[in-house]
Amino acid sequence: MRRSLGREGRHGGVRRSGQPGDCREPAPALKLPVFDFDGTLVDSDDALVEPFIRMGIPRDAVRFGRLLADECAAHGVTVDEYLALYDATAARPFDGVDELLGAVGRWALCSHKARRSGEAELVRLGWNPEVALFAEDFAPVGKRLEPVLEALDVPAAEVVFVGDTAHDRSCALEAGATFVLAGWNPRATASDGDLVAATPADVLPLLRR
Repeated sequence: MRRSLGREGRHGGVRRSGQPGDCREPAPALKLPVFDFDGTLVDSDDALVEPFIRMGIPRDAVRFGRLLADECAAHGVTVDEYLALYDATAARPFDGVDELLGAVGRWALCSHKARRSGEAELVRLGWNPEVALFAEDFAPVGKRLEPVLEALDVPAAEVVFVGDTAHDRSCALEAGATFVLAGWNPRATASDGDLVAATPADVLPLLRR
């Protein structure tokens, strides 16, 4: 069954710590979130498609979620030709993402975006993940979560991978990490058993151990 965490039931009474009758446990430690980039943190569909359109490729012929090198090869263009037309200022964070990243403390990025454009976007957005791995870091195979876990020196059981595609789900499951679907992306499709965060703020409760 699809498990979705929405806004319902989160407005209970508030009690200050130390008030009479306060017997709450200390706040639990959080699992470390690792995020996909495009389609999860940033709404980048238009930005990703625009270089193909400028090269004469119809929008509806472009598939999202594939490695850039594979998508370029499918259309008979090179990655360098694509990147020369890619506007690293065009994508915008989904509503609530900045607040989420500010609240989680440590976080990491696992993306099959080309490093050249990915690093430029991180600088523009003012985001500073502890680890950020891009397509070149996973070559010659596709994006995987294991190299990110190794760089973080954190076991998979202590990580939540947040993404928007079936490939992201597979990355999490193959590594043994918890997967959370970025349900704020209308293109994201849930599978049975998925944890689905309706908004970026809904990720936070899912990080509690």
